Amino acid sequence: MSMKLHDPTAEIFPIRRPRLTPPKSLEGKVVALFDIGKTRSDEFIDSLEVLLADHNIKTARYAKPTNAKTAPIETIQAIATEADLVVSALAD
Repeated sequence: MSMKLHDPTAEIFPIRRPRLTPPKSLEGKVVALFDIGKTRSDEFIDSLEVLLADHNIKTARYAKPTNAKTAPIETIQAIATEADLVVSALAD
């Protein structure tokens, strides 16, 4: 019997990158809050946004149109250019 495994990331040629060192502080940083389209992700992001605002941390919100597809390239580019860190919300 033969078995074929598939990479769920939809990347034909994934690039391995070293993990970035987390910042020592979020002061002066913009945290992207990324809703991946799963049920109740927006509720999680709402709560996180309030918590971060209470600590004077800037946030920017982004969302995929549906959890069934990869994020549009425009969304990925916006996150990469407008934010310093990303929280990807999965809450179902």
